[in-house]
Amino acid sequence: MSDLFHQWGSDLAAGPTGDLAMASASLLGQQRVLRRLLTNPGDYIWQPAYGAGLAQFVGQPASAAQIRAAIRSQIFQEAIVARQPEPVIDIQAAIDGSSMVYVFIRYVDATDGQTQVLSFTVGG
Repeated sequence: MSDLFHQWGSDLAAGPTGDLAMASASLLGQQRVLRRLLTNPGDYIWQPAYGAGLAQFVGQPASAAQIRAAIRSQIFQEAIVARQPEPVIDIQAAIDGSSMVYVFIRYVDATDGQTQVLSFTVGG
């Protein structure tokens, strides 16, 4: 299955022939996981429970365990994420005193068994 290539925070991209770029397989799965984790609950009106809303933790007194729990509550709702082995989720706060939070996720793609790695920042 393919869908439009759309990385969070970016515009749609052009493909090699000038049409809209497409994403499929693991790349599409990574984009879907990232979109779910960064979307605030309630922002998607057709599914009010969709999204982990990770940005809500920026600048707030939240622990790594709370952020990890928010990720775990949503990540298994994407069919691409295998339940076994469980995803490895590492959360690190910026050491420079900013409100930046670094997220590193390693999971196994349920369709092809390959390990996928997502790393992104939240805040600024």
